[in-house]
Amino acid sequence: MKHTNNITSTIQTSLAFFESELFNQVQMSGIFPDSKTFADAIARFPLEDILKKYNSAPINNENIIEFVEENFIIPKLNEILIETPSLDINKQIDALWQALRMPADQQLNSSLLALNKPYIVPGGRFREIYYWDSYFTALGLVESNQVALVESMLENFVDLQSRYGLIPNGNRSYYISRSQPPILGLLVELLLPYQDDKGAFLKKYITPIEVEYQFWMQGSASLSQGQYEHRRVVKMPDGSFLNRYWDDNETPRSESYKEDIELLDQSKPENPGEFYRNIRAACESGWDFSSRWLADAQSLASIRTTQIIPVDLNCLLYKQESLLADYYLATGDKAASASYQNYALSRKNAINRYMWSTEQGYFMDYDIGQQNQSAVYSLAGVLPLFVQLASSSQAEQIAVVIEDKFLQKGGLTTTAINSGQQWDAPNGWAPLHWFAVQGLLNYQQASLAQTIKSRWLNTVEVYFNKTGKLMEKYNVCQQSDKAEGGEYDVQEGFGWTNGVYKAFVQK
Repeated sequence: MKHTNNITSTIQTSLAFFESELFNQVQMSGIFPDSKTFADAIARFPLEDILKKYNSAPINNENIIEFVEENFIIPKLNEILIETPSLDINKQIDALWQALRMPADQQLNSSLLALNKPYIVPGGRFREIYYWDSYFTALGLVESNQVALVESMLENFVDLQSRYGLIPNGNRSYYISRSQPPILGLLVELLLPYQDDKGAFLKKYITPIEVEYQFWMQGSASLSQGQYEHRRVVKMPDGSFLNRYWDDNETPRSESYKEDIELLDQSKPENPGEFYRNIRAACESGWDFSSRWLADAQSLASIRTTQIIPVDLNCLLYKQESLLADYYLATGDKAASASYQNYALSRKNAINRYMWSTEQGYFMDYDIGQQNQSAVYSLAGVLPLFVQLASSSQAEQIAVVIEDKFLQKGGLTTTAINSGQQWDAPNGWAPLHWFAVQGLLNYQQASLAQTIKSRWLNTVEVYFNKTGKLMEKYNVCQQSDKAEGGEYDVQEGFGWTNGVYKAFVQK
């Protein structure tokens, strides 16, 4: 198993357990409908002792349940239990913050990477902190006067980074081979206005932002003539650098073990390792799964994530370069500021060169293998507006495409394709609505921004009035219908929906 992270013996034991015959038997037996359940189980005894016990006597599928119950505590869904549910959605969100809040962790004999400070989990099957989710959750927390909680979440991420060399997908051992869209700089930017000593705050967090940037750019300096790809970095034909999603492992995901193996059996790829890496890389994107990553929009088996240079990832890295330029200037390091200004300018030019489609009037992902732009229209194309990389002319054309291809009565669809995957039509997601609305406002497209915001808020309210719940995602074409698609049932809670709703209402 290949890792480049700082792995402790405890994590090595956990990862070795995920490769054991016991783990394989339990997951493939299907006794847990969701593979994540057993991946999150807490061992009652040292894992080495449990494996010795398992290996000493044959365990068949008839007595495996008894063995599991004897040796593991099986986690339950993070059910949202509120003593007095409110009919007022804003009051309900305030109550949800308490229901979703986790205290500092105790180190358990499990896959959990213990965090030293309190944090918010999304809800449902997601019992741990998630990296990019937390930015959108934080948008609402600051509006709910919970700045200190956002600060503790930021500190948790920096602590994870110092321990493992990256900010993982979530605080689980099975997530440390990948990250998620880089939002550390956005969190710092969000919290900066609330700091009494802004200079000290920037000095504290500028290095972690740069460490994250170097994580994404690892290997760029060593790419020689004829070498164009290394992990998350791609050297383009003109010599510029862009980035893609990646995962350091080529194995089934522990949290989706049975699903991945069955999909492999169905697709029979030439290279199973690359197939698993592409599945995992899509999880790093946060868009797991979407037609953006598929050769055949109707077949998850055709996934090829590492062949796609995503417009949203590169816009977020442009934003990170721009913030580092600003923050180094503010802290007195003019040379570092100038370097990051140059990185940002180079990336901006590359995004425009390879991802702007004059014909479509929109930013499209770039396909490395085909050496042309993807044909998939997705809301990732609004990120150049959010990070203020686009020109005014481009913004006007993007607004037309948004209205023509994405706008529905309940908000924005994620792509223009109905594939059965959850990050496609007819589903809409809170974070993408935030990116779109804020991006349009950056370019004086206030009327369309207000329409999108109003329709999205109405979708959340219609479903809340019907069920009393806030959900992970929504069907924006049929507002009262439950969203479908993906590997698991739609979850309730839900951190980023609560956060974006609260931020939209307050602003």
